[in-house]
Amino acid sequence: MESRTDPLPIAGAWKVVPGSFDDDRGSLHELFHSGLFGAGTGMSWSVQQAICSMSRRSVLRGIRVTTVDGPAKLVSCLRGEVLDVVVDLRLGSPTFSRFHIEHLNEDNRTALYIAPGLGHAFLSLAERTTVLYLLSRPHREGDEHPVHPLDPALAIPWPSDVMPMLSAKDTAAPTASHARAAGLLPDYGECLPLNGSGPARAS
Repeated sequence: MESRTDPLPIAGAWKVVPGSFDDDRGSLHELFHSGLFGAGTGMSWSVQQAICSMSRRSVLRGIRVTTVDGPAKLVSCLRGEVLDVVVDLRLGSPTFSRFHIEHLNEDNRTALYIAPGLGHAFLSLAERTTVLYLLSRPHREGDEHPVHPLDPALAIPWPSDVMPMLSAKDTAAPTASHARAAGLLPDYGECLPLNGSGPARAS
């Protein structure tokens, strides 16, 4: 039972595919292993806070862009299913404004590691969805800035058969261009040390 960590097309985002053991009693899977994660990404990372969110079907949370000194996060779906999106809104990034989509659910048990500086959002696809966030340090007010998840310039392909339900904060969030003009987006150069480098730098 050994997990695997794969880089995603956006630097600083990694897919963690857990090892698992299943039999007629149920299953056991490894959500996170610091040694294997370090070997796969070249980063040392520890968990200092765990947060659970529970969402009804069609709830859309984010986009939230973490500041450079905010926490890294490992996101997994313990119950139900989400369409999970990582968005690159780091100024100067070669993949600026691009996004990566993964389905996370209780069956595939996949998790996403999201480095500071990246944006994150998810849409709940089940009536009772539980998402777990493991954070590299406790969350503080001001650690993230909202960007509107339905920004037409980003053109994230949310499912057409789901009417997104947003919080008041996310409904009032600026577009990416307005967030950029307001100085709310992080600098890619400052984020580079946080992206990891893969096995070549593993200790």
